[in-house]
Amino acid sequence: MLLQRIGNRGIGLGTLLDRAAARHPGNTVVLDHTLAIAPQLGRHTTVARLAEAVADAASRLWAAGVRTGDRVVVHKSDGFDITLLAIAVARIGAVPVLLSPKLDGQSVAALLRRVDRPYLLTDAAKLERDLPGEVFELSARVLLADGTHPGATALRDLTGATPVPPVSTDPGAPALITHTSGTTGTPKLAVHTGRTLQARYRPQAAVAALVRKRRPVAIHVSFVHSRLFTALAITLLRGFPLVVLADDDPRRVAELFAEVRPGVLEAHPNTFLRWEDLAADPRRPLASVRYFSSTFDAIHPRTVHRMLHASAHRFPVFGQLYGQSEVGPIVARAFTRRRSPHTDGRCVGRPFPGMTGVRVVGRDGRRASADSPGFIEVRTDGRVLTYLGEQTRYDGQRTGQWWRMGDLGYRTRWGCLHLLDREVDEIPGFGSTLAAEDHLFTRLDELAEVIIVPGAGGAPVPVVCTKHDTPLDPTAWRAAVAGLPPLADPVQWRLADLPQTATTKIKRLELARLLAARP
Repeated sequence: MLLQRIGNRGIGLGTLLDRAAARHPGNTVVLDHTLAIAPQLGRHTTVARLAEAVADAASRLWAAGVRTGDRVVVHKSDGFDITLLAIAVARIGAVPVLLSPKLDGQSVAALLRRVDRPYLLTDAAKLERDLPGEVFELSARVLLADGTHPGATALRDLTGATPVPPVSTDPGAPALITHTSGTTGTPKLAVHTGRTLQARYRPQAAVAALVRKRRPVAIHVSFVHSRLFTALAITLLRGFPLVVLADDDPRRVAELFAEVRPGVLEAHPNTFLRWEDLAADPRRPLASVRYFSSTFDAIHPRTVHRMLHASAHRFPVFGQLYGQSEVGPIVARAFTRRRSPHTDGRCVGRPFPGMTGVRVVGRDGRRASADSPGFIEVRTDGRVLTYLGEQTRYDGQRTGQWWRMGDLGYRTRWGCLHLLDREVDEIPGFGSTLAAEDHLFTRLDELAEVIIVPGAGGAPVPVVCTKHDTPLDPTAWRAAVAGLPPLADPVQWRLADLPQTATTKIKRLELARLLAARP
């Protein structure tokens, strides 16, 4: 799209921290964990010191044999150093391939085969507990960000490596490879370029420009998600203090927020759902937040309502972005306290003028509507270059410049996009499962999660999780489902037992399979 293309020279992933440090060297960065690759930085550091740590890691990678154009799979224990190592890999002109710490060992092995003998950057804990021995055969060399292991090269042993200057690469060449959520099977490997990442940065930066005061920005986003890199560019290049969280435990989050008092907060929808209890915490950890931002998926109206009313500001704003790993943010919507908790949560927003486009293609010759949703297709220069090793699969999702999201919905006469279901999750004859789940959340305060999946014979089965795993009140449940299409009896599970992606989305197809396998 035009406004994404003008002057697009690429995001410059490898020099991101160098440029931020040149502009705001003393800008603070607060972590809720210690970095494995730079424990000396502690949990309170500066952008300049982070830039030095990334340059040092890049030099060690070069000393280990990594060269410009090589692919380096980063799969290690969770932490912000995953992101920093990706920047270090890009700094020497290699291509980071980020795999979530939540992926099982066999999935990692399958993706290593697809990447075709890359370097594997991991740690001793992953090799000892999760990864199969075949990863050594599938990798050109195994490098360790932490610990030691026979047959692997530890970066800590390369102290004093000769400094290597940043390598300039073609902005149209692969710059970063991330995997898709994997909600429908083995994840796909999405290939980003410097230009596609910069194209994603632009609409987000346009929204962020509305934030004038340099408030601390707290981020809890998957360290392997492409969104984190654009968020870092927006935050650090403008000199905003940064707070990075690896742990979303509400108790730890409350303690940290009571100390740093963030003014901007970004997280995945399910993380905000887990943080609803912070609204009632006597320390008021959310009181300082003026701007909330949710990434790429629709969020329940109840959660938005509680976040906004936990803020002490007169006019807090909750921004919702809808998009996908393959295309970045496509539409946005802003909520204020004027919005009722009963507001239609299926309305996810409107496109960014001059930057993204949306259309909904009707099915069976019918115009897309609430009763007959169509296929959501989008257009943006932020779309990934390809799926690594799966070009045919990539081509199957596009029609010219339009990309099929795999979601069903419709647009209102005012242009608002309504998201009703994933194509693969649709239950014929039921209507929108997502709308029904929104309804249940609004009616039942004790819900921590509810997912409606097809059971035996296709009957819709609600899988319910309650706060603190308390038994579900059957009377309250019957009152809550009144007015909804017929549902099977609820099945109560522990939230921790639900299969989740790297971005904490529930894997609905896998949940349905697990449900069917139960006695």
